[in-house]
Amino acid sequence: MTSAIKVNLQNFNIISMHSLETWVEQQISTLGRIRRIDAANVRLSRLDTSSPAYHVKVQLVTPGPDVFAEGRDHTLRAAFSKVVDKLRQQIAKRIQKRGLRWKSELSLRSSR
Repeated sequence: MTSAIKVNLQNFNIISMHSLETWVEQQISTLGRIRRIDAANVRLSRLDTSSPAYHVKVQLVTPGPDVFAEGRDHTLRAAFSKVVDKLRQQIAKRIQKRGLRWKSELSLRSSR
């Protein structure tokens, strides 16, 4: 299921580093193992005037409806981890829903 995922990364008030970009791409690619992802739009920001300061927004472009999540925390890694957990939960919920729909269709066919 994994293929090259185009990751569009936007940094606001965060110094862009190759290691940061690589880490974000690795985290997104782990999600690509459980659901096909064509592209990921990631926005990382640090707001000095609010607490917690780090804010992360992610949109996964997938076949069917896109998957969105956002989170905040006191460190960038913690905020991003929260978002990845939310995305993983949403993807799992959709897979489960699809499985239930498939089972109900099978039971309808067998009862005819």
